[in-house]
Amino acid sequence: MGALKGKTVFITGASRGIGAEIAKRAAEDGANVVLAAKTVEPHPKLPGTLPEVAADCEAAGGSALPIRMDLRLPEAIEAAAEAAVERFGGIDILVNNASVQTFSKTPDTTPKQFDLLFDINARGTFLMTQACLPYLRKAENPHILTIASSINLDPRWFGERLPRTISKYAMSMMVMGWADEFREAGIASTGLWPRHAVATMAVKVFNPETYEGCRDPRIMADAAHWITTQPAMDVTGRFFLDDEALTERGLPQSEIDRYWMHPTKRSRTSSFLDFDARNPAGES
Repeated sequence: MGALKGKTVFITGASRGIGAEIAKRAAEDGANVVLAAKTVEPHPKLPGTLPEVAADCEAAGGSALPIRMDLRLPEAIEAAAEAAVERFGGIDILVNNASVQTFSKTPDTTPKQFDLLFDINARGTFLMTQACLPYLRKAENPHILTIASSINLDPRWFGERLPRTISKYAMSMMVMGWADEFREAGIASTGLWPRHAVATMAVKVFNPETYEGCRDPRIMADAAHWITTQPAMDVTGRFFLDDEALTERGLPQSEIDRYWMHPTKRSRTSSFLDFDARNPAGES
């Protein structure tokens, strides 16, 4: 068993994709994983449900508590945090992974789309952290890890997809704010973002050509594991790219390259990042 053995890790958006991989990686250490998401029944196009991820986590060596939770509902958030503590006795790590996306520009964004972006990305992330805070204060090495990038003020990120950008940057501001606000309490607040596109099932279903050029979502899970096992005050306030975290862990580039889904097909850099000098065409 590893560094997270016996720790309780609460993960939002854990029914598939990056959230599910983070949960499974923690479970390999023998962690208690709280899987919070809306998807209980199979999606007609996207594989992955809470019961399936819970079974995978149990098989990996952890203990799993799947909770159907709508991040738009404050009462559901409070109930999920209380259920986690009732089952496992506390919360050591919160991973704010849940997020919704829209790539529409201003004229094409509906009120429903706009509200959903802010209900989940901004309000949901804030309220989830607020609900877990009393338990994080009691933890030995508490972490709040948010899947958010550092803030890049290049106007292109605002002009191309303003609603998504401001909702995601709300999450980034929370990372910075919580690092300062909770420093005296010893609670780390960090951000994690993929340098390149990640091979989630959503990408495979809706953009199969892109899928082969992505990196395995395990890269985000391994990066999240390393960050949340560091002493809280050594990392708080930092924004990590996935491969940066693994480099700090001591992983050589040859090992990082193994995360590519295809040895020669490689995606461009992710949203909110400056263009990769090795791939000047820009973002995927």
